[in-house]
Amino acid sequence: MLGLFLAAMEMTVVATAMPTVVGELGGLELYAWAFAAYMLTATVSVPIHGKIADLRGRKPVMLAGLALFLLGSLACGFATSMGALIAFRAVQGLGAGAIQPMTMTIVGDLFDVRARARMQGFFGAVWGIAGLVGPLLGGAIVHLVGWRWVFWVNVPFGLSSAAVLALGYHERPERHEHRLDLAGAALLAVTVLATLLAVRSREAAALALPAAAAGLALFLLVERRATEPLLPLDLFRQRIMAVTSAAGALVGAAMFGVVTFVPLWVQSVLGATPTEAGAAIAPMAVGWPIASTLSGRLLVGGRYRRLIRGGLGLTAASALALALLPGAGPSLLAVQVVTFLYGVGLGLANTPLIVAVQTSVPWSRRGVATASTMFFRTIGGTISVGLLGGVLAHALSQAGASREVVERLLGPERASVAPEVVARLSAALQGAMGIVFWAVAAIAAAALVVSFAFPKVAPAPPEGAPVGGDVA
Repeated sequence: MLGLFLAAMEMTVVATAMPTVVGELGGLELYAWAFAAYMLTATVSVPIHGKIADLRGRKPVMLAGLALFLLGSLACGFATSMGALIAFRAVQGLGAGAIQPMTMTIVGDLFDVRARARMQGFFGAVWGIAGLVGPLLGGAIVHLVGWRWVFWVNVPFGLSSAAVLALGYHERPERHEHRLDLAGAALLAVTVLATLLAVRSREAAALALPAAAAGLALFLLVERRATEPLLPLDLFRQRIMAVTSAAGALVGAAMFGVVTFVPLWVQSVLGATPTEAGAAIAPMAVGWPIASTLSGRLLVGGRYRRLIRGGLGLTAASALALALLPGAGPSLLAVQVVTFLYGVGLGLANTPLIVAVQTSVPWSRRGVATASTMFFRTIGGTISVGLLGGVLAHALSQAGASREVVERLLGPERASVAPEVVARLSAALQGAMGIVFWAVAAIAAAALVVSFAFPKVAPAPPEGAPVGGDVA
């Protein structure tokens, strides 16, 4: 839980501090890459860490991930240029790519199905607390002691997590011969990088899209022939795995869309303050852990399909309500109610999706199976934000906004855009946001449709002994 809190809080804390960082280091044109570098290395390394964990054990991978994350954090705090900060953020992302899937995989090893479902509620609460505390903590740190401590504050959390893991968790990994799929890892990195470039830049899309398609084709070819593939394709012959991955990509796309564009809409169209814009999505971070805890308790009776469909149904209904809000002259309270229900739906569906995947595979594949679900969710969210951001950028450009203003409005530094500029662009933003929110509603509805293909899962057996590891 300490490790997950560390990774979950990082994005919100850093986003709050970055305008101040740019003011000191310069390099506004590289601003987006401070986030993209972290996202890229975290996304690419998730399945790699998952595979290594199945070969070597979860504990060494988690400790290595914490070490990389803390090394990157320390270096970010000492950065003297935006280029150096971007490089060190990439190192941070490599560590985060190990921390997030390993926390879930270790829980899957420690507890049987009944206890595992209940534990997911606690981990959902960690996400919620991080989402609420992160922006406030980031602002306070920048104001009181300077932006560099936004990165250095990670050190005590990371060292505490590593100490608990090193002293308290005793693992019994399965020993067998192994060979890491380096060719698959390289091709996956090329594919993800090209995809990110394609959705972030229309100028680069003409070259990046064919490169992404070629990289994906070669990756699939290599994975079919590899002795120990990075992402075993036969996993996706299992209906649980295939449906969960597809639903996860759509859920990630819808979730990232709401988190990214609702605050921008509330601030730029409704005329709210930056604090109120953040408060518009804060209820999602409250609804998610509450529903996740409830879902974990209900899951003991084997209600996988009911919880997944009910949760994604509520998410789709909330997304539809969000799409209808712009024409109804909504209040901030109305937006908060919708985002709270959105978070409740995600919390209800997330726990059974993760537990079902972990239950469907043996220990030797649990790491890569858990990591792959997170990989698809992150990829879905990244592509969604890039494409929907393109819709907004086009609408704003048509309204006469300069490239610099468009980039600032679509980034975390949007609070620095002059109010008169925002007012001039509000009509264009209103129309574009309507398109964005209807697209999010369609994505959420697609996730609900996919959930009806989820197979029936047997109820949990009686509670038994832990599997794969224990705690001293």
